[in-house]
Amino acid sequence: MTPDNCELILKKLEAQRKEEGEISLLLEFYEKLIQIYSRVSRQISVSGRLDPQSLDPAIKQGLPLVSFAKVTVNWSLLPEVFSQVIAVFDHYPDLFGVIPKKWKLPGAGNTLTEETVREWLAEARLPATLSARGASKALLPTVIQAAVKPFLSSLAQMYIDSIDPERWRRNYCPICGGVPDFAYLDRERGSRWLICSQCDTEWLFQRLQCPFCGTEDQKALAYFTDDKGLYRLYICERCQQYLKAIDLRQTDGEVLLPLERFYTLDLDQQAQHRGYRHYIAGPGYHQRR
Repeated sequence: MTPDNCELILKKLEAQRKEEGEISLLLEFYEKLIQIYSRVSRQISVSGRLDPQSLDPAIKQGLPLVSFAKVTVNWSLLPEVFSQVIAVFDHYPDLFGVIPKKWKLPGAGNTLTEETVREWLAEARLPATLSARGASKALLPTVIQAAVKPFLSSLAQMYIDSIDPERWRRNYCPICGGVPDFAYLDRERGSRWLICSQCDTEWLFQRLQCPFCGTEDQKALAYFTDDKGLYRLYICERCQQYLKAIDLRQTDGEVLLPLERFYTLDLDQQAQHRGYRHYIAGPGYHQRR
């Protein structure tokens, strides 16, 4: 997510607040995260060149770029970002639960080094020093993902053009290995693009395949749509998972895809009411399948 994209989202939310008088708590939470991302993304630097000789075999093997490429990100900024993100989460206990005191201590994020981040991405291994009794199992991965996101997004912005979308077409991100949490159909051909839950990378994927379990059994796959045909809710009867999507062929103006995740919360409710779930398996998902 670039600084310009962050500014567009902040302007959109501010316009919505002026028009409606207020925004939901979840959008307010997201707004505060975007404010952090806007500031830090201007400071994040990414360097290193991709070796074409290593890129081709890595793509064939299905290795996400972060697992093999010799690129450098200034992870030294991460502990400070972690503290800022913790402060935001701490402000919304009704949404996420109470933040453990140890996460709010000065220097709590110092264990989030390049090594621990890579372990988290590759093996879903969480820093033991940040484990806390009473916190839900999902809370720490959610917080870490929120803190790491601007760094992974900067990495994605730098290198995504090096990967031919026609050669990837896997159900996990070519940059960080994350799983999708949203999708869109492009205006040109109606092709389906998945959006990474961790770094917002967009990549091409088959329309007639489940982006989670990979089944191509058409009897197990279906989608629902709204009256205008703008949004879709893809479901899979095999793994009982769902994915939200927007059809850009039905839009005229600019669409801010990261915001659409929050504008379509009613689709989540509909899916969950029907018994489907949206399980973000997290880092290392592609290695555990």
